[in-house]
Amino acid sequence: MGRHPHAVSTAIAILVGSLGNARAADAPSTLDRVQITAQRRVESAQDVGLAVSVLSGDELKAKGVNEINKLQHEVPSLEVEPAFGSGQPQFRIRGIGFQDYGANNASPVGVYVDEVGFAFPVQTQGLLFDLERVEVLRGPQGTLYGKNTTAGAINLITKRPTKQTEYGLSLGVGSHDALTAQGYLSGSLSDALRGRVSVASEHGGAWQTNRATGEKLGDKRIDAVRGQLELDVSRDLKASLSLSHNQDKSDAQGLYLFTARPNAGEPADTNRRATGWGLAPDFAQSLGLSQSAKPGRDNRATNVSLTLNWDLGATRLTSISAHQRFTRHELGDWDGTAVNHSDVYWQDRARITSQELRLASAPSGSFNWLAGAYYSKEQLDEDWSTDFRKDYGLITRTRYGQDGKTWALFGQADQALAPGLKLVAGLRWEHERRSLHDFSTTTTPVIAGLGVNGASGLLDGSHASGKLALEYQPAGPGQLIYGSISRGIKSGGITAHNTFNTLALQPFQPEKLIAYEAGYKADLGTLRLSAAIFHYDYRDQQFQDVTTSPTTGALIGKIINIQKSSLDGGELELQWRPLAGLTLGQTLGYKKGRFKQFVSPLLGDLSGHAQFIPKLSYGGSAAYAWQGAGWDWKLAGDYSYRSRYASWLNRLNVDGGNVYDIPAYWLANARLEVAPSNSPWQATLGVRNLFNRDYDLTRNFFGNRPSTKDDLNVAAAGEPRTVTLTLSYSY
Repeated sequence: MGRHPHAVSTAIAILVGSLGNARAADAPSTLDRVQITAQRRVESAQDVGLAVSVLSGDELKAKGVNEINKLQHEVPSLEVEPAFGSGQPQFRIRGIGFQDYGANNASPVGVYVDEVGFAFPVQTQGLLFDLERVEVLRGPQGTLYGKNTTAGAINLITKRPTKQTEYGLSLGVGSHDALTAQGYLSGSLSDALRGRVSVASEHGGAWQTNRATGEKLGDKRIDAVRGQLELDVSRDLKASLSLSHNQDKSDAQGLYLFTARPNAGEPADTNRRATGWGLAPDFAQSLGLSQSAKPGRDNRATNVSLTLNWDLGATRLTSISAHQRFTRHELGDWDGTAVNHSDVYWQDRARITSQELRLASAPSGSFNWLAGAYYSKEQLDEDWSTDFRKDYGLITRTRYGQDGKTWALFGQADQALAPGLKLVAGLRWEHERRSLHDFSTTTTPVIAGLGVNGASGLLDGSHASGKLALEYQPAGPGQLIYGSISRGIKSGGITAHNTFNTLALQPFQPEKLIAYEAGYKADLGTLRLSAAIFHYDYRDQQFQDVTTSPTTGALIGKIINIQKSSLDGGELELQWRPLAGLTLGQTLGYKKGRFKQFVSPLLGDLSGHAQFIPKLSYGGSAAYAWQGAGWDWKLAGDYSYRSRYASWLNRLNVDGGNVYDIPAYWLANARLEVAPSNSPWQATLGVRNLFNRDYDLTRNFFGNRPSTKDDLNVAAAGEPRTVTLTLSYSY
C-alpha cells in the first residue's frame, strides 16, 4: 500500500474543511470511571491500592495494537524483548525479567486471558482481538492469583456474550500489502443462554528484504477464532465456557548486521530492513524442510476453559477449569545471512491443565476476604536443531521432556480500621515440582566425548509469600494513599540449552523479592492522577550466565542465581480532560537497579554494578473528538520514549565499547477517525511510527567472544512506518 500520500492529503483536506462548522462532541468534561477486576471483584481502578494501568480494548484496536509485545509502548515500566527476534518473548516489569531463549521456564510476568494463565511465554504471541480491556499490574502477585509472579501480571479480559444482539466487522488494508479483518456476533440463544463468536485475521505486511535476492520477508498469516457461551444454570449459578483456536503460519523476523565483519568480508547493513537467510541442503532434508524455506513458523494453540460462579448469599464460589494445547514449529535464521552460522529449527509440544477454586465473601464495606486453591500440570516436549557448521563445524540437536506440577493455597482479606482506613493482608503457600527427563544433545558429525544422552534434572520445593498493606482514603472524593510490603516468588527451573555438560542441568532456584511500595491516586473531576514509588530487595535473582566445572574449570552456560540485588523507581500516570472532547495523557516510568553481591565466572565481579535494564520510559497522548457537517470526527496521536538499554554483552567485547547497547528511541503514532453521525459505519486512517524512526528491539552476537571484527553482530529491528485504512461496521 506504500506511503499513501494522496490518501493522507485528502483526509487532511476533509478535516480542515470541516473545522469551520465543527463543534465539540457531546462528551462530559469529567473522566469516565474505569472498573477493573484485578482483585477478583469489580471496583474502580482508583480505589485499588495497586500500581495498575488499564487500557481499553477498543482504544488498542483503534491504535493497531494487535499483539502483546506492542503493549510496551503503551504502559510505563513494561518491556517485551523478542529473543533473537523469535517467538520467545522476554517480559520485564520494573526491571524484573528473565532472559532465556529456551521455552521451558516460566516468566516473572504472568499473562492471563480471562483469569487463565499461560504456563510458558512462547504461548503469548497470538492476536489481541475483541477485548474489553487490558490490566497491567506492577509488583508481586500471588495472594489473589493461582500463579505466582515477582514482576507483575498482564490481564487480558475479553468481551462477554450479551443479551441483546450485537455484531460487527472491520476490514483494513495497509502498507506492504497488509490485510486485517475482525468480526464478532453476540446475543441470546434462549432466555438462559447467551453466546459470542469472535474472529480475527492478519495477512501480508512483509517489510524486510533479502539483501542478496530482493525476496520479501515478514508476511503475517494468522487466523484466530474464539467462541463463548454463558448459561444461567439457576438464579444463583452461572457457567461460562470459552474455546479459542489460533493458527500462525507467519514469516519469522529476520536479523540485520549492525556492524561489519571485516575478517569474513561481511559489511554492515546500512538499511535495517535488510536481512538474509539460507539452509544447507542436508540440514533442510533432515528437518523435512525445503532448502528454499524462509524463516517462519507454523504454530497452533487451542485453549478451553469453563468458569462457574455460584452465589451462595454471604459468599461466592468460583471454579476455573482450563486446558491448553500448543504446538510450535519455528525456523529462525539467527545469523541473518545465507551462511550457516546459526540456523535454528524448533519443534515444541505443550499441554497444560489447571484448576482454580476460590471462595469469596460478598462485598462489604468493613470486611472482605477471599481464599483459594490452585493446581496445574504442565507437559512440554522440545526438539531443536542448530546448524553451526560455518563457525564450529557441527550441527547440534537437543531433545528433552519436562513435567511440572504446582499446588498452591492463597488468600487475602481487608478490614476497615477507622473511617477511610483499611488494613490488607494476604498469604500464599506453594509447592512446585519440575522434572526434566531424557535430555540429550548430539552432534553431526558425531564427535567422541562430546554430547549428553539420557540426562535429567529435578526441582522440588515449597515456598511462602504474602502481602501486608494499609490504604487510606482522605475526607473528600476520589483520593487514595497506600503503602504495602509484599514477598513474591518466581519459579525456579532448569536450563535446557544445547549443552555438552550435565552440570548445566542442575536447577536454578526460585527468586525471592521483598517489595516496598507507596502510592497516591486522585480523581479530581477532569484530572486523574496515579503515582507509585517502590524499593525491591532481591534474593537469588535469575540471570543467564555460566557455572564452573569443579573438576576441569570449564565454563558451562546456564541460568544461575545472584545472591543479592535491588531495584528502585516509580511511575506517574496522568489523564486530563480540560474541555469537552479533548483528552490528554502522560505516563512516566523510572527504575534503576544494583547488583549488591554478584561475582560471575564469565563477567567478573559485578557487586555494586548497575543492573542491565533501560531506566526511563515516557509517553503521552492527545485525542480530540468533535462533530461537524453531519460527521463525527476524532483526531488522536501518541508518542513514547525508551532510554538506552545497557547490555551485559559489552563486558565480553574484546574490542571494547558499548556496541551491544540498544540506543534510546522515540516513536509516534497518529490516527483520524470519521463516521457519519448516528451511523454504524466508521473509517479510521492510522499511521504507526509516524516519523519512520529506526530502532532496535534486541542485539546479540555469534562467536566465541563478541568482537566487531570476528563475530557476527545481529539485531532485530523495530517496524518502519506503516499506514492502515480500516472500515468498520457495528450494530
